[in-house]
Amino acid sequence: MKLYCLSGHPTLPCNVLKFKSTTIMLDCGLDTTSVLNFLPLPLVHSPRLSKLPGWISKDGTVNLEKELKECAGRVFVDSQPEFCLPERELLDLSTIDVILISNYHCMMALPYITEHTGFTGTVYATEPTLQIGRLLMEELVNFMERVPKSQSATCWKNKEIQRLLPCPLKDAVEVWTWKRSYSMQEVNSALSKVQLVGYSQKVELFGAVQISPLSSGYSLGSSNWIIQSHHEKVSYVSGSSLLTTHPQPMDQSSLKNSDVLILTGLTQMPTANPDGMLGEFCNNLAMTIRAGGNVLVPCYSSGVIYDLLECLYQFIDSANLGTTPFYFISPVANSSLEFSQIFAEWLCHNKQSKVYLPEPPFPHAELIQTNKLKHYPSIHGDFSSEFRQPCVVFTGHPSLRFGDVVHFMELWGKSSINTIIFTEPDFSYLDALAPYQPLAMKCVYCPIDTRLNFHQVAKLLKEVQPLHVVCPEQYTQPPPSQSHRSDLMLELQPPPVPYRRCSVLNLPFRRRYERVYILPELANSLVPSEIKPGISVATVSAVLHSKDNKHTLQSVPKPPPVPPSKKRKRVMEEPPVVQAPKPLLSGAVPLEAFLATLQKHGITEVKVEETVDGHILHLQADDTLIQLEEDGTHIVCDNNEPLRTTLRDLVLRFLQKL
Repeated sequence: MKLYCLSGHPTLPCNVLKFKSTTIMLDCGLDTTSVLNFLPLPLVHSPRLSKLPGWISKDGTVNLEKELKECAGRVFVDSQPEFCLPERELLDLSTIDVILISNYHCMMALPYITEHTGFTGTVYATEPTLQIGRLLMEELVNFMERVPKSQSATCWKNKEIQRLLPCPLKDAVEVWTWKRSYSMQEVNSALSKVQLVGYSQKVELFGAVQISPLSSGYSLGSSNWIIQSHHEKVSYVSGSSLLTTHPQPMDQSSLKNSDVLILTGLTQMPTANPDGMLGEFCNNLAMTIRAGGNVLVPCYSSGVIYDLLECLYQFIDSANLGTTPFYFISPVANSSLEFSQIFAEWLCHNKQSKVYLPEPPFPHAELIQTNKLKHYPSIHGDFSSEFRQPCVVFTGHPSLRFGDVVHFMELWGKSSINTIIFTEPDFSYLDALAPYQPLAMKCVYCPIDTRLNFHQVAKLLKEVQPLHVVCPEQYTQPPPSQSHRSDLMLELQPPPVPYRRCSVLNLPFRRRYERVYILPELANSLVPSEIKPGISVATVSAVLHSKDNKHTLQSVPKPPPVPPSKKRKRVMEEPPVVQAPKPLLSGAVPLEAFLATLQKHGITEVKVEETVDGHILHLQADDTLIQLEEDGTHIVCDNNEPLRTTLRDLVLRFLQKL
């Protein structure tokens, strides 16, 4: 069993598992942190960005004024943002049979893999994962296509030039493989390969293994996966949560008895308590509005935003924010809010029960009805005529490199009464803000990440007790910024098997058994004989038939009858004689008892030599050897057939015939 690791980002995984002649890709996350190296894409012409000076090396040897721009001491690429893809050279991706998706954040690289590698397999995901994943891809494509950049920067990617660039461009990984966003046509083609599955549904893959998704408790429709054969079980745990939020709670019991547990997608904020962050979010929002300022919340169009709106719903009246407008701006805002209300079966029990009242499971429906929350596809059109301040705006993208958020940064960044509140943990907020410096608006960092922390993982692993744990190497050591915190890492016995981008691991367990079926008529002909009390054994002569990874023992076919010949033959041809199979021998030859038996038969000069596998008996008078080993007995005897026969019969006395 092998594991190929195609992504170095622990919360945006992409691994390939080779297990029992099947090749299974586990997630295909897209590392979007690469976009932080690019300048933002403004919706309207930005004089500030266009006046940024170009970059020239200090000694003047490298001049990339057209490609690289300097802003507040940092250097950015002036080109369409590009993404760091999963590794595509480590193995032939056209050989992948299936792709298993654990949540909608971990499928953003799907079009790059299904459309450009010769992939012909099937993708498995739950319905909310597919539908919300589609929305996030559609939003990304929309953000990129509505502000196209004419020039494309490539010179800075030259290895010789990249070495001379300032950090972080100098240390960027595999920049030659970075790619621009896919098109909507590629998205639709990729998603047409998705087959929907429900929790605990069992799907057979070529008769070799069975896959099954389990609720992971992190987002709508998010799944962990069980991959098992008759005798082996692999669990894939990615992006899971034990907190009580809107999705169905995590299914832990089904993870028990795993031979290998592949663990990824833990919290990116192990020291931040999500409840505390929500409280801080509400307080900072209220303080800014009371001071007459605006609040900008860069966010994804699904996920944490549902919890933020629910929290605000309870907070608005107590904080006297009833008249403050809340705007949610995204090309897919309407679809996202509606989808969250219709996926009732994927919600926690509390929210499910509201559907039967009937009542919308999420309170943002009421916020929309009472006009407290308004949603728009973009800042153009209706929004510009209805927009009033002070207000709260939820919009994307959290990287601050594209989307409507860029416009609000340019609009509100120069005033210190406005506040930007970061809630998504995927991007460093200092790196996100770098191309907007100097910035006057207040910045608040309230990362809300409900995924498992190290304490919760330790407790989970203690309960499910897998034989081996495989995880990204980042989890086997404390974070670089807090190297003294040994509680922020996985400490297990046996130690976890770590992986990094481009690792190929031989997973630490071997397949030992295979299930074989026996046909009833063959089973009926078996005659068991008891070898120990309660244990019987029967010999089988059969033909092994293997098809679709199913193995069956069938009766040996009888030879066809010889057709009578027209010409008369003097001698009738005899049918071939089928010899009876020789009896099988079992048991062990006890040394002391065997020596005593030899003595009784007049063989006294026996020299015994101990070996690694048993004993060698040297019959010196007759120049004969007897090797007694655990799995066989050999008699080496030259030109003395009567003695060999006698010794054989003496050995057989101690063995049982089947």
